[in-house]
Amino acid sequence: MPRPSQSSELVLRLPMWRSRVVLFLMFAGFCSLIGRAFWIQGVGNDFYAEKGNRVKRVLELNAIRGKILDRNGAILATSLEAKTIIAYPDVVPDDLEKSKVVAFAKLLEMSEAELRKKLGESRSQLYLRRQIEPEVALRIKALEIPGIAITSEYRRYYPEGEAVAHVVGFTNVEDVGQEGMELSNNTLLTGKSGQRNVVIDRLGRVVDDLGGYIPSRNGEDLQLSIDSKIQSIAYQEIKKAVETHRAKAGGAVVLDAVTGEVLALANWPSYDPNHRGNLTGEQLRNRVLTDTFEPGSTMKPITIALALEKGIVTPNTMMPIGHLQIGKKVITDTHPYGVLSVAQIIQKSSNIGTSRIALQMEPEDMWGMFQAVGFGQAPKIGFPGAVAGLVKPYDKWGKLDQASMSYGYSISTSLFQIAKAYTIFVRDGELATISMKKIEKSTSGSPVISPKVAGQVRAMMETVTQEGGTAMKARVDGYRVGGKTGTAHKSNGKKGYSSNRYEGFFVGIAPISSPRIVVAVVIDEPTVGGHYGGEVAAPVFSAVTGSALRVLNIAPDANSTQLVQNNGIQPVNFQR
Repeated sequence: MPRPSQSSELVLRLPMWRSRVVLFLMFAGFCSLIGRAFWIQGVGNDFYAEKGNRVKRVLELNAIRGKILDRNGAILATSLEAKTIIAYPDVVPDDLEKSKVVAFAKLLEMSEAELRKKLGESRSQLYLRRQIEPEVALRIKALEIPGIAITSEYRRYYPEGEAVAHVVGFTNVEDVGQEGMELSNNTLLTGKSGQRNVVIDRLGRVVDDLGGYIPSRNGEDLQLSIDSKIQSIAYQEIKKAVETHRAKAGGAVVLDAVTGEVLALANWPSYDPNHRGNLTGEQLRNRVLTDTFEPGSTMKPITIALALEKGIVTPNTMMPIGHLQIGKKVITDTHPYGVLSVAQIIQKSSNIGTSRIALQMEPEDMWGMFQAVGFGQAPKIGFPGAVAGLVKPYDKWGKLDQASMSYGYSISTSLFQIAKAYTIFVRDGELATISMKKIEKSTSGSPVISPKVAGQVRAMMETVTQEGGTAMKARVDGYRVGGKTGTAHKSNGKKGYSSNRYEGFFVGIAPISSPRIVVAVVIDEPTVGGHYGGEVAAPVFSAVTGSALRVLNIAPDANSTQLVQNNGIQPVNFQR
């Protein structure tokens, strides 16, 4: 079949040079792509890798800090979820709408200028705000600002607030303990953070997981010996007493002397560990452990216990009081006494009588007794800031030092040390080993005096709260209690002692028939309603002790056989 002839109009006539130009351009483009690939993968690799890394992030997986619990499992400190606002300045657009910047700054509680300055920093990542409320974080998220991410972390919460502040302490924004048990047990409570390598988009959202996942490990819980009910009662009573007497400060400590556990440790002034703005040193001081003072007449039972132990006196030994002068110093009592028994010296709180007994002993023996009950040594209870106090070496004592130490001057202790020392009267002569952590059974202590002497001193201390004693306001309905008042002039340094600044104390034990607890109270610089320990501290002891005994479910013993049947000033035989 003959081939049809082609129309001249359908014949494509292209010059050869055009096809060659097209072919050359295609070849040049291909060479450019090869060159570009070589540049990216070779010479320019570091530059582009750095650009790519800007969307790769290492997210920290926060560990949950362990809880702090009281002896019954009530929560004293826990961690709640909070949100953290993170900015990636290299992702945040420079031309961000003003309305969004203003709204964002308001939610962050900062000025617009401050926010813009932060967003303009040459950093790959920075924290804008930490530990904010989840609802605030949701409002920030709704703004949809590129380069702003929201992550979860934890903030510390203290349900009991200021009542336990000086025991528990607090953490900083990094969740590191700064005070109290949070500080001393930071390693135990702190977990170990993990991490996750991710890729984020322009809005800060995770779009890919790059592996390298390391899980976090939460911290361990810590159970304290503190009873939150007794702690709250002690705190409220101290606060009320400070306010009533318009005092500078106050403190109380409650010990279970049988087990050696601290049941309460309260101070006023205090602070709310959940809201720590404008804190002062006065609020932060854990006075029960960190402040030292001359303990006044609370030292007398310890001095007389030593004299009884050494056989120098008995509870019924009659002592002429009269006038006592050592050098230029005249020892005085609040009331004139002619002759008192040793038991009445405790009941009436005679400085002269105690001094006469002390001067019959060797200074080395008294110093040894003070050391044996823990004076001059920092309490080893795993708590930051516990002080040692001061007891001068016995070879530097003069007669005046020896006499004044016997009734609580020329020696310094903390309230905690005095409370611990009184455990020898609860444990039949044995000094308790004290713990801030819950223990399952009583621990052995250090023998200091005989059970017989401990019982004799208990009986004498009971007379202090009876008719004719210095602390009838320390009585507790339904229970027999005993203790010792103390009133000390505050030192003015090298100028001597102040004539109108005092500290009032009461340290006691209960119940007398079967001793269990020691309660020590101090009111610092009371200015209204008296200043003696029997007036300002004894009522606090009464309220705290009565409540503590009921919380501990200890049966009343007021109808049990009295160790002391005191009728005025007539002594009885205290032999057990």
